[in-house]
Order: sequence, then C-alpha cells, then structure tokens
Amino acid sequence: MEDRIEGTGPSPAQRRAATELINEARASSVRLIDSLTRLWDGIVEASALTANDDEHDPEGATVAYERAQLRDVLKQARADLDDLDQAAQRVLTDEYWVCERCGGPISAARLTARPATRICITCAASKVAG
Repeated sequence: MEDRIEGTGPSPAQRRAATELINEARASSVRLIDSLTRLWDGIVEASALTANDDEHDPEGATVAYERAQLRDVLKQARADLDDLDQAAQRVLTDEYWVCERCGGPISAARLTARPATRICITCAASKVAG
C-alpha cells in the first residue's frame, strides 16, 4: 500500500489495496471462527456423552478448562471479525487512514500488519507505555 499524499484523500489504488487486505483478513477470520465452532460443537457433544462429575473425574477439570479457553478464543475471533467489518466501513468514509486518537495518519505498514487498527503506532506505543 503506497503512502497517501498529505491533504488528499486516498487514491483508488489505495482504496482497492485496503479493501483487499481487509477482505483477506476477514476471510481468514471467518475460516477460524468456522473451525473453532466445529471444535466447540465437538467438545459439547463429547461432554454430553460423559458423566458431568468434574469434581471426581480426573479429566473433568481439563475438559472444563479447554472449553473455557476455546470459548474465549472464539469470542476474540468474533470481535476481530467485527473490527474488520468496521475497518471496511472506515475505508468508505476515508477514516481508515486516520488515527482515532490523535487525528494523524496511520502508516501503510501499520495498516498492512494490522488491517483493523484504528490508531497510529505512536498512539499505540503510548497506550502500552501508559
């Protein structure tokens, strides 16, 4: 993705590149959610076939832990998908390239690495430090 010229909107090539990047990330997220959902369904089905006595079953705590871990990963994957959908909307309004925190530009390299990001690297670094 080429850098945009200050004071102008993104070029058609930049819009296409951003849209393609977001669509690729979105497709990957959808595949991940589908895979995690199948795993979740398998765990739920396997749990239904066994006794639900986690307290006395040496494997019970492990299954409960794995189920909780998988639930959290699935929740995060769905949130990531929502973020990518919002990023696609920001492309349409030219907000995609602008940091929500400081109003400065978000570099093409950062957008390539994190297509759903809403803040520039400087603001991200200050968020981590503060």
